[in-house]
Amino acid sequence: MSTPPLTVTAPSSQPPFRYIAIEGPIGVGKTSLAQRLAERWSMRTLFERPEDNPFLERFYRDTARYALPVQLHFALQRAQQVQEIAAHLPSTALITDFMTQKNSLFARLTLSEDEWQLYRMLAARIDTPAPTPDLVVYLQASPEVLFSRIQKRAVAMELQISDAYLRALCDAYNTFFYHYDQAPVLTVNAEHLNPLESEADLTLLAERIQTMRGRKEFFVKGTSL
Repeated sequence: MSTPPLTVTAPSSQPPFRYIAIEGPIGVGKTSLAQRLAERWSMRTLFERPEDNPFLERFYRDTARYALPVQLHFALQRAQQVQEIAAHLPSTALITDFMTQKNSLFARLTLSEDEWQLYRMLAARIDTPAPTPDLVVYLQASPEVLFSRIQKRAVAMELQISDAYLRALCDAYNTFFYHYDQAPVLTVNAEHLNPLESEADLTLLAERIQTMRGRKEFFVKGTSL
């Protein structure tokens, strides 16, 4: 009796969701992952473009002084990006390395109370409802890992980020996603996952995204949660 040939199933090139948003703190690998998943599933990309904010470099040097202008500029940028997202959907599968809904996370973290109230009033004037992602992939890593990655990629203005700010940012993200319920969220421990350089890691995560069925699920490489 002959042995039937081994059948290898190729990974699906069809995007499992129409609109995927990748989120997480600076240095966690959002843009790299979005780019690789977009290539795998033939999705259009829309990236955050923080370099377009003329106040960002000064903000990293003097957070208190430049927090308000940097957040107002991001609010204006987000309003434009909401229009870009809406223009692509639903005809095009889209993946982004940001959520427009995160503006308040950064503003609340960095602004004094009176600036926060001013920001809220001004942002409300330009805010437009954003399309809700079909899936959010929240990448997590410890402040120590993020700091190491920021040092390694050596972007000049990012090297000025303080340890205190990075720790506060990680806490703010965890709190934000603990309460976030507008879309399904896959929380991924990104400390030992390298989808940029490892095809195996990319495939592992892509398969986990494709099997996502619940509202909140967790993925840690080497475990099943």
